[in-house]
Amino acid sequence: MQTGIHEECGVFGIYSPKETNVAMQTYVGLYALQHRGQESCGIVVNDSGVFSYYKDLGLVHEVFDKDRLTALGEGNIAIGHVRYSTTGVPNRSNAQPLVVRHVKGPMAIAHNGNLTNAYELRTEYELKGAIFHSTNDTEVISYAITEERLKTSSIEKAVEGAMAKLRGAYSLVVMSPQKLIAARDPVGFHPLSLGKLGDSYVISSETCAFDSIGAEFIRDIRPGEILVIDENGLRSIETYVKPKPCLCVFEYVYFARPDSVIEGSSVHRARLRAGEFLWKEHPVEADVVIGVPDSGLDAALGFANASGIPYGVGFIKNRYVGRTFIQPGQMERTNSVKIKLNVVRETIKGKRVVLIDDSIVRGTTSRRIVNLIREAGAKEIHVRISCPPFINPCYFGTDIDSKENLIACRMSIDEIRKEIGADTLGYLSVEGVKSLAPQSNCDFCVGCFTGEYPAPVPKEIPKDKFEFKIKKTNS
Repeated sequence: MQTGIHEECGVFGIYSPKETNVAMQTYVGLYALQHRGQESCGIVVNDSGVFSYYKDLGLVHEVFDKDRLTALGEGNIAIGHVRYSTTGVPNRSNAQPLVVRHVKGPMAIAHNGNLTNAYELRTEYELKGAIFHSTNDTEVISYAITEERLKTSSIEKAVEGAMAKLRGAYSLVVMSPQKLIAARDPVGFHPLSLGKLGDSYVISSETCAFDSIGAEFIRDIRPGEILVIDENGLRSIETYVKPKPCLCVFEYVYFARPDSVIEGSSVHRARLRAGEFLWKEHPVEADVVIGVPDSGLDAALGFANASGIPYGVGFIKNRYVGRTFIQPGQMERTNSVKIKLNVVRETIKGKRVVLIDDSIVRGTTSRRIVNLIREAGAKEIHVRISCPPFINPCYFGTDIDSKENLIACRMSIDEIRKEIGADTLGYLSVEGVKSLAPQSNCDFCVGCFTGEYPAPVPKEIPKDKFEFKIKKTNS
């Protein structure tokens, strides 16, 4: 619910040994991944080497109707993408997947993550004569692959060569006329999974998309691994493979859908543990525990179970309004909170309330939510946050704001409590957040909480380093 945090992107791909309606399967998969990005989406279908595609601004069901899906036709390979929202004016040119026409054949690519050396690579390619049509890292990756494609005999070798140049976070699906390729950065910042549907192979950012199309989860793609799927089946390139990923812990706290399983651990169970740990670290006497929809609900249930304080439904959410931070301006964000959440007064009035949320970034949304509860008659409001305070930016795909806009960088916890209007405030500790998924086969990146990152971070580069403005006039 917080302003300043933007969602991850979501990628999806499917390879079928025979021609079928891969467009519809991709559509359903993207629908399951909609929580990872609400700005734009797109699908590319491969029919015997002929690429048909459509992408636009909007939610999956807004961009694709029956006619558009039918127009994509049938094929045996498809990839899709949902993109998170950015500040500023949404731009259709940034919608993915990207389709590249090349002397060695077309290529389509979709990407989740953030390159830390995108600025340097883009400058290098522009000096060689490259012309960029978007402001996203994905186009930089596409240039890296196509440059390598001129040197090698296969698309997978080109991806392998490009990975030697890329720094930062990337979970990729790449489609050539004959192949579907998946690749994950060697650190393994973001999830990427392999599934199977009959004779078809499926790639997805989260396992919930497999469930939506009836596919079986096979395994997580390893950090640094390249998977190649074609008429000969499935094979792996292990040049950059590392023993275990260092996953962004916010996948468990916030980004992933609760019914997904990441690196062997249930997201739902991880959030329950967050609530349990919050109770142990910050106990309080209260009458009811409520959560901020959606990612605060599981942690609230965990807090209630551990404390014995009754769990209650504190908010009714308007499901037809996007998350508050998809609005670029503060006024629009504030209005979205008013429209989006309504307090259930019967749960709140006259009671001591524990309010569970996933994070506080700038504090503006938290203040508004606390005010809503106070106006509904709460006697006391005890805010508990299921992650530590943000004190550093993220360079690897989570759009956490610069330090000057992070409330925890300029206020103490007690000052934040007063700013948002709570009676008490408690954050989950770094040790607690790192213990949310003890059965997972991974370490965790907690750089936004500690300043210690598992990979080198760039010197400060303006967020709008690739942005350009074109004034449109009426003719």
